[in-house]
Amino acid sequence: MTKKPQINKTVLKTLSKKAVLPILELKNEVRRVISNDFDTSSQKHEYAVSRSIKNLVESGMIEILQSDNQDFARMTGTGRNKLHSITLEAEGALVSTTWDGFWRIILIDIPEERKSEREAVRYLLKKAGFVCLKNSAWISPFPYEHLFTNIKKDLGFTSEMIIFVTDKVDEETKKSLFELFGK
Repeated sequence: MTKKPQINKTVLKTLSKKAVLPILELKNEVRRVISNDFDTSSQKHEYAVSRSIKNLVESGMIEILQSDNQDFARMTGTGRNKLHSITLEAEGALVSTTWDGFWRIILIDIPEERKSEREAVRYLLKKAGFVCLKNSAWISPFPYEHLFTNIKKDLGFTSEMIIFVTDKVDEETKKSLFELFGK
């Protein structure tokens, strides 16, 4: 991975651990992490981290909250979606492809006024190996239910997303699913 996306990912991962973080604390933590990964001067780290934060703010992935004493950073829903996407794309993020006997079924009904979030969830479902069965019903044999449980919580989809993990599927459907997923 190139340096800039790595710094962006580090900023997002750092922000994902807390609701808000003072900008100075965020910069120090990111610089500490990247100093282990890149052999460059601390001045270059300072500039690279500041630039990354500015770019993430401009792209709507994080927002700056100002108070009288100091500025704070907070990740937005767009930033959480991006972090989930990065996690799915990472080589080390692959989950076992050995079927554990359970199907993951996700039903989504996200309203039109939240279209960008709906499209982001569909993109993540596809990246995670889910297949759309009927309109808003998605299924996969891969154990990504925890990721989508977190997405559901992060985006406040209390009734818009329902996640089932089951081993109960009728035999005819099971046969067609095995063909679909090559199991």
